[in-house]
Amino acid sequence: MDRIDEIDVKILTLLQAHGRMKRNRIAEEVGLSVPSVSERMRKLEERGVITGYHAVVDPKRLHVDITAFIRVIVDGSSYFPGFVERARELDEVQEVHSITGEGSHILKVRTPNTTTLERLLSTIQSWPGVHGTSTSIVLSTFKETRALAVQPTELFYPEAETV
Repeated sequence: MDRIDEIDVKILTLLQAHGRMKRNRIAEEVGLSVPSVSERMRKLEERGVITGYHAVVDPKRLHVDITAFIRVIVDGSSYFPGFVERARELDEVQEVHSITGEGSHILKVRTPNTTTLERLLSTIQSWPGVHGTSTSIVLSTFKETRALAVQPTELFYPEAETV
């Protein structure tokens, strides 16, 4: 059975904090050889634990000043696949989640200004099955991360991808 052990936890924690960390430095930190660290990283990638390596870009430096969360009400599950597909195609949409409570989906979006946000909302509201939206604009962000607190565990392999 696939397992994440203490050494994998250390490697994942280091990579989440310092994605460009050299393998020889990781090897020093975890007490293994570079080939051993490389093999563990390869296996973590193959098992889908590590899904990519990305640069974190400051949106404000690129004049993308508006972050907003848009709750969307989609009429009926028959519209969900089309809605999700359209949302995935928009560059401004950073996250798409199916939710409980008010609305059926929530989107995290970033746009340069309120004019582009209004245009995006108009686009989303025109999609088949979209009954309504409710938007909250972020004023300040105090924490934003994708890092997980990793613990030794058995790996989970979902039977089917959820939509």
